[in-house]
Amino acid sequence: MRIGEVARQSGVSVRALRYYEEQDLLRADRSAGGQRQYPDSAVGQVHLIQQLFAAGLPSRSVREVLRCVNAGSVAPGLLDQLESERARISERIAGLVAARERLDQVIATTRNPPSECNHERAPGAPIGSPAAG
Repeated sequence: MRIGEVARQSGVSVRALRYYEEQDLLRADRSAGGQRQYPDSAVGQVHLIQQLFAAGLPSRSVREVLRCVNAGSVAPGLLDQLESERARISERIAGLVAARERLDQVIATTRNPPSECNHERAPGAPIGSPAAG
């Protein structure tokens, strides 16, 4: 599969694929004309790379994870690092969920203010702005 096809199927840029190669995260053979040829598994590998980067892992750690995934086993030191990263991600998720719940409360209160709230705002005006009059 050529680089453009991998980019299209995986939803990443050709530039990102070249970067992944430079970081030794993705491998491609070269045709006689020098064009990159990726295996069919490259799209799945790119998705995994993106997930690991989104989780906050640096290239060095992503490279180690990919080696372990390809080998079918995890190095002991890497396992500790992955568990630590997982805990960090879980904390971020919990914080985001709490922020979303608080935002939901603010939205609900803004749409249906308590009766003791005697000021109104003009439609479309920012929260806290009095009604135009």
